[in-house]
Amino acid sequence: MKRKRITLWIIGLLITLTAAVYQKVTGPTYPRKITTTLNNKQYKLKLLRSHGGEDDATVVLKITDPNVKAKLFWKHYPAVKNESFNVVSFKKGIKKDKFLFWKFETKGLLAKLPHQPPAGKLMYYIELTDNNKTQTFLKENPVIIRYKGAVPPYVLGPHILFIFFAMFLANVTGLFAAFKIPQFKRYTGVTLILITIGGMILGPIVQKFAFLEYWAGVPYGWDLTDNKLLIAFLAWLIAFFLNIKKGNRISVIIASIVTIIIFSIPHSMHGSELNRETGTIIQGFIQLYL
Repeated sequence: MKRKRITLWIIGLLITLTAAVYQKVTGPTYPRKITTTLNNKQYKLKLLRSHGGEDDATVVLKITDPNVKAKLFWKHYPAVKNESFNVVSFKKGIKKDKFLFWKFETKGLLAKLPHQPPAGKLMYYIELTDNNKTQTFLKENPVIIRYKGAVPPYVLGPHILFIFFAMFLANVTGLFAAFKIPQFKRYTGVTLILITIGGMILGPIVQKFAFLEYWAGVPYGWDLTDNKLLIAFLAWLIAFFLNIKKGNRISVIIASIVTIIIFSIPHSMHGSELNRETGTIIQGFIQLYL
């Protein structure tokens, strides 16, 4: 029995990691990738699609060849009537970044996109010139970048941890229920607590910092991230009540399946978008170009 439980814990972790990676790399805020050859050297470039804070967004191309020149063309998204693309030249430099409490630097060619209000978006494409030719990338399908407010590490860190462990335990609990391991009843309550803290308490706080509102899901809006959290919370709340007295394995298995499905949906799809005419934040959609 002990070996079976350990095996299920490992399987649950693998499912969680797989879903987390899939959700991240397929989401509309994950950097857009392009591959090109410049002066006989191949480059794999990542183009920014999300920026948080009060400063301009810096697009970095990891190109150190001094004989390569680059330009960035941008305008608002959705497009403003009669607006033409603005042109910015990339310059050699170092971009300093910070994620939670970790700091790191990236060297290459840098160009800045002007700061936008929370949920405001811009579209852009790039042009690269080496000793042989000029190449234009993504002109027909520009990169769309969304801006947001800065979320403090003391809020974002716990939110990420609680959500991750909620997903992890949801998978393990579902597996325990499927294999009739009695601990699934206890873990059902713990999973509900994790989702409540990470999603229903810290989630709205993160949303407030990023997009100036605590909740954009039902009944106030159709923000997919908020609604995903709500569905997961309700699924585990139902499972919890059905398991207070008698064990109800089916409800736990269903809650686990619902959780893995909704958390596999790319993060930030159908997310907040600024309506420039009214100045209000609505739910928009960022196209997925992988």
